[in-house]
Amino acid sequence: MRVMLKSKIHRATVTDSNINYEGSINIDRKLMQAADILPYEQVHVLDVNNGTRLTTYAIEGEAGEICINGAAAKLVSKDDTVIILSYCHVNEETARIFHPKLVYVDTRNRITSTKGTI
Repeated sequence: MRVMLKSKIHRATVTDSNINYEGSINIDRKLMQAADILPYEQVHVLDVNNGTRLTTYAIEGEAGEICINGAAAKLVSKDDTVIILSYCHVNEETARIFHPKLVYVDTRNRITSTKGTI
């Protein structure tokens, strides 16, 4: 089995952070659907502003929302630019032809385009 990039939400803008929340990242429902990310699925969050990389789980958010919750709120700040990644395990044969779902957004977290290759 190979671990492959399943999906990416590229250069989203963090709209809020909430250190007192239990944990996770709220992601706009439409972005989650476009990137094939399910509620409670593990995601990696890469902060373009400060280089922080963290692992958490996704929960559905409101339109345009990208909110960092819990301890991660100490690592990622409102207005930071983030890349959100999800991965999957596929067999060797599938890995050779696999293409991720790539979702590109503007500064208000609206989808500008989607692709299957970088």
